[in-house]
Formats: sequence, structure tokens, C-alpha cells
Amino acid sequence: MSSPKPFVLPVADSKSTFVPDLFKGKVLFCTGGRSGICYKIVETMMTHGVSAAIVGRDAKGLQESADTLSKTTGGKCIPASADVRDPDQIQAAVKKTVDEFGRIDFVICAGAAGNFLAPISRLSERAFATVVQIDLLGTYNTIRATIPHLRKSRGAYVHISATLHYKGMPYQAHVSAAKAGVDALSQVLAAEEGPRGVRSNVIAPGPIGNTEGMSRLTPKGFDPVNGIPLGRQGASSDIANAAVYLFSPAASWVTGTVTVVDGGEQHIRQLSLAYPQSILDPDSIKSLIKPKL
Repeated sequence: MSSPKPFVLPVADSKSTFVPDLFKGKVLFCTGGRSGICYKIVETMMTHGVSAAIVGRDAKGLQESADTLSKTTGGKCIPASADVRDPDQIQAAVKKTVDEFGRIDFVICAGAAGNFLAPISRLSERAFATVVQIDLLGTYNTIRATIPHLRKSRGAYVHISATLHYKGMPYQAHVSAAKAGVDALSQVLAAEEGPRGVRSNVIAPGPIGNTEGMSRLTPKGFDPVNGIPLGRQGASSDIANAAVYLFSPAASWVTGTVTVVDGGEQHIRQLSLAYPQSILDPDSIKSLIKPKL
């Protein structure tokens, strides 16, 4: 007799949940919006009326993504080239956005520098510092540059974190430290800026299919779905829907929270690497470990 198959909830379409002009007249400033999860967030919010600026170091890629977003959504998206580690560059990107649109209402902070595996014993100071500088310091710099504008608009922040640091995840010290800092920074920001009408929340995605992180970090033969109660990997749309909610008036009394969007994976989590064998014998997974930088 065959085992019963788990029920799998489908990916929701934001258009069936939120009104089309939800963000009409609002402006989004998004770091990391050129590709991946944040591209989908920007696209989804633009279908609901927001105008957007996407920020990153790849000027050519930003322009291409901004053009595509504008064309597919019928809205307006501009590129703003900047390295989040440089406060002056972020300030310039913010100025470009305000000069173009007149305001900033929403900010997405989404550093994603740590898509590699490395044990602490092999993780160089430079590699560790680079991840922390992009993910944590980059978030701090973005907050500092945008906060005057969000005070004016009574706006909101959403920071993209991870679930790795909620349980000790081997080979992920760099990401865990950086994202734990992002979570803490968001909570302090929520407490300090709440009286001024500014909200700050975190989204912590679980395993999202068809992303660079999953393709890089998942060993061959490992099925991540086995450890997810809702029966499928996440989609970028799942994260986008969470962001739409957190930026919407429906979340007007929600701040300082971490919204984990992982299909319940954190409660069942299975290690993708054999434990403790992979710890005691790192050579057994050497193809996945980033060499010392």
C-alpha cells in the first residue's frame, strides 16, 4: 500500500490578494533589486502602483533590469548604481531617487554576499569581513541615508535576512553573524523610529527554488522538500507577497518583527550535509567549501 502524499499549498498570486493600486503614488528604494528575490519583490510592488529605484554595483545590469521592470509592469523603475559599503555612494543613490520621484516611502535592505560554505577554521578574516560589510554595514548605511525621507513619508523598511542563524548552521558563520546583526538592527530601528511613524521589519526566507543560493549550496542528491511541512520549496513570489503585506496598511501595527517565510522548514530542519561526518572530515565536501580568501 502506497504512502499518502502530503498536500502542497500553491503559490499565491498577489493580484488576487491585494488591490491593484495599493501603492499608487509611493516610491520604493531597493538595494539588490537587479535580480533574484528582490527583483521579484520590486516587480510585484510595481504591479501594485509603486515607482522604484534599484541599487547595486553592476550599472549595466541595473539598467537592463530597470528597463525590463518598467516595460513589464507599466510603471517606472530607475537604476541607481552604488556600493552599499560606501556611505557617499548610497547617499548619491538616494539623492538620485528623490530628485526623480520627489520622495521615498519604502526601503528594502537586501545584502546577499554569503552564498558560499566555509568552516570557521578555513574562513579568512577578509571573507568574513566582506560578508559583514555588505550585509550588515550595507544595511546600516542604507538606513542612515534614507531615514530622513522615511520620517517625512511615515514609511517602512523591510530587511531581507535568513534562517541560518536561528539554529547553529555549520559552515555558515559569516552569513549567520551578518544576518543576526541585521535582525537586531531592525529591532532597534523599530523602537527608535516608531514614535516618528516609521516601521521596520525583517523577512527571513527559507529555501527558495531557482535561486543562486540554492544552486550553490545544495549538494547533489539532497532533496530539501523532505524537510518542509508545506511540501515544496519556496518561490520568490512567496517572499514578494510577504513584503507587500509588510509595506501595506494591513501591517500598520506591525514593527520590529521577523517574518519567517519557509514553509515551516525551521521546525523540521534537516542538514543538507552529513553531520558530524562533514565536520570531522571537511575533505568529504571539499567541492562545496570556498577556499580561504
